[in-house]
Amino acid sequence: MSKILLLGSGELGKEFVIAAQRIGQTVIAVDSYENAPAMQVAHGFEVINMLDGKALDKIVAKHQPDFIVPEIEAIRTERFYDYEKQGITVVPSAKAANFTMNRKAIRDLAAKELGLRTANYRYATTAEELEQAVVEVGIPCVVKPLMSSSGKGQSTVRTEADIAKAWSYAVEGSRGDVVEVIVEAFVNFHSEITLLTVTQNNHPTLFCAPIGHRQERGDYQESWQPANVFEEDLIEAQEMAKKVTEALGGAGLFGVEFFLTDDGVYFSELSPRPHDTGMVTLAGTQNFNEFELHLRAVLSLPIAEITLEKVGASAVILASENSNTPTYYGMADIAALPKTDFRIFGKPSSRPYRRMGVALTHDVLGTPIEHVVEKAKEAATLLTVNS
Repeated sequence: MSKILLLGSGELGKEFVIAAQRIGQTVIAVDSYENAPAMQVAHGFEVINMLDGKALDKIVAKHQPDFIVPEIEAIRTERFYDYEKQGITVVPSAKAANFTMNRKAIRDLAAKELGLRTANYRYATTAEELEQAVVEVGIPCVVKPLMSSSGKGQSTVRTEADIAKAWSYAVEGSRGDVVEVIVEAFVNFHSEITLLTVTQNNHPTLFCAPIGHRQERGDYQESWQPANVFEEDLIEAQEMAKKVTEALGGAGLFGVEFFLTDDGVYFSELSPRPHDTGMVTLAGTQNFNEFELHLRAVLSLPIAEITLEKVGASAVILASENSNTPTYYGMADIAALPKTDFRIFGKPSSRPYRRMGVALTHDVLGTPIEHVVEKAKEAATLLTVNS
């Protein structure tokens, strides 16, 4: 059996560990704080600052893993190339992890090297540069830190008065030690999707049914599968996803995000790991959920097919206050609902808008997806988090 070093131990990592445990793999979970969700189900854990290259080297040497699986952005990813030289498999690859931990590398790869359709964009490292970038891409536009997660630091500039606030918010929400933002022209999209893309060693690239999602504050609130996508748009998105994942290399599950517009499909972002919107697959929408797919690809276990079994939806359960002792109310209420499930992530503390759990609903294929989404949203309101 293999030993996996999981770098980042949030709710996505927790589900990955559970999948690994089910087929006998050993996982050491790493994060910057104790009792992170994935640590609660792993064989062991380490608490370090993953932006400290020496600390990272130390635990890699200590555990001698077969695989290093990143789950977050704030990691000293340039060290991954050396780990690959040591014979350790970095998931999906050192290049993929290094490029996608920073929006600059992945956006330039997609737009400049691969020629994928993206929003017009610029970079800025100071408030003054941001002002100039906004002039060049035009208003409205979106400002994001180059390194962040769950929408932190992301905002929309609608007037010149918003520029200074956007810079401060981006710097505050940035992860890691990179103080730089990307400024994107606003894309007039009618919907956005995540296309979970599975690359395999010696087997074909596979795609899950597209996942639709709605965001607030840059973070997803609901997701549903399958999303309603025109066949020609889906084919274009699959071609773009295959192109960019092949350029990054390695085996694993990628969450590739697209905007769907009247002018076609726009590449947005890419994560080289299970995606938060993909938690809808925990509702049993597929023969394998996204975490099982990631694990099987990592271990080079062949995946014969990915089949859509049900329609499903997820809705996030958010905290409303700061607490070091979050308590959950309404479990019996949500548990009593038919075709409904939920997950509590086990985060040791809460803060306003922190994602603490997810409600999951499903129904038979052919059920209008809007009905399933509404059920998930209603279910999420039944489970509350208080101190």
